[in-house]
Amino acid sequence: MWFRAPVRDLAGKQVFVTGAASGIGRAVARYAADRGAVVHLTDIQPEALAAVADEIRAAGGRVGTAEVADIADHAQVRRLAALVTERAGAMDVVLNVAGIAIWGTVRSLEPEHWQRLVDVNLMGPIHVIEELLPPMIDARRGGQLVNISSAAGIIAMPWHAAYSATKFGLRGVSEVLRYDLRKHRIGVSLVCPGGVDTGLVETIRIAGIDQQSKAFVRARGHFQKRAVSPEQAAEAIWRGALRNRYWVYTSPDIRLVHWLQRYFPPGYAIAMRIFNYGANRVLPAVEQARRTDAA
Repeated sequence: MWFRAPVRDLAGKQVFVTGAASGIGRAVARYAADRGAVVHLTDIQPEALAAVADEIRAAGGRVGTAEVADIADHAQVRRLAALVTERAGAMDVVLNVAGIAIWGTVRSLEPEHWQRLVDVNLMGPIHVIEELLPPMIDARRGGQLVNISSAAGIIAMPWHAAYSATKFGLRGVSEVLRYDLRKHRIGVSLVCPGGVDTGLVETIRIAGIDQQSKAFVRARGHFQKRAVSPEQAAEAIWRGALRNRYWVYTSPDIRLVHWLQRYFPPGYAIAMRIFNYGANRVLPAVEQARRTDAA
């Protein structure tokens, strides 16, 4: 833990959440609001974002800000951060939840896929950190930064090269800030969810694959049956963040595989080979897909 958790309860705290219109973002925002926090919400989906803000208010929670912004656009994040800081001062907790998922092989992923993933999943959180962490440092009352990475940010999941690049990148940012921010009593939590049944599951893109194919729909259904709910994930995230845990898992399977990776590499290697073999049996078309400019 390194030092006493700077944020141990949520009553009266200022909490900023990206990706708040659905899934984990919505769930962590509602959890915080239900426990007395003032939540500041952003997402790129205006109608869904407004609906979440209304839900929170209807339940007696407090919404300080609910503004549409694309975190991939630094100028939009700067404007939003200035608005939030003007209204509420420095945040106590910042949660980088927003993200997108595009999977594929090196033969099927387009250059645009790699760039969009970097823009949203890596540069997006960095933009938020750049704009909201300095006021927290200046306020000198500590706080917590929570970055949502992924199981793909720690283990070798099939077809995740581009996605994993961004999630490993966020892991690296978090690892450095964990020590850089310690002197300011700002803790850092890195969340590595496994399967979570969120709206992201419905929007996952696998390059070169028909998302409506029977094989893909069947594979998605298989995943959803074994996934935890966003509410279960939110509870695990807040439990870890309020204790200033660095590694935060939302399901025991990822904790186990991460343990194997660190302490029993041969077991981890076997598990990954089995995982890759099984994934390619379920969706063999992934390996057959090609970029549109391929011969």
